[in-house]
Amino acid sequence: MADPARAAKMAQRIKVVVAEALGRKVKDPRLEGITVTDARVTNDLQHATVYYTVFGDQAVQADAAKGLEKAKGVLRQEVGRNITARLTPTLEFIADQIPVNASNLEELLRTAKQRDAEVAELAKNAKHAGEADPYKSDAQPDVDIDEDDFDEEDLDLADDEAIDEDRNR
Repeated sequence: MADPARAAKMAQRIKVVVAEALGRKVKDPRLEGITVTDARVTNDLQHATVYYTVFGDQAVQADAAKGLEKAKGVLRQEVGRNITARLTPTLEFIADQIPVNASNLEELLRTAKQRDAEVAELAKNAKHAGEADPYKSDAQPDVDIDEDDFDEEDLDLADDEAIDEDRNR
């Protein structure tokens, strides 16, 4: 089993090699609009997954997938020449869904922004349902306590409580 750091470095190298080979070696017109976005290699360095994007409709994307399957042998040969590994990993090409997910997120953010604007517009003229101070009570305000309000008995109890607290600790 190889080091995960080595697998990550090899994945980056495979990504670059495949992208360059698509531009130089492979002369298939179906592969002209392909962008290699990522590559991942298993820890045993036997299998590599290459992620790609193609701009266009479903037909263009299907043609690109067929073109990659046809050119898989040439691309694997090019990877074997440009990496330092005992075995050349097998290549698997998967269409990257990041652009689709990004457009979905952008649509959700647009909708949220629109709803926030609607709520802000409604809040401009809104009034509170109750009074301004919902915690208002009918109780008398606190009365200031003077020294005359304490009895000597209260002081004796305070001393006993202090002794009890020390015993409990």
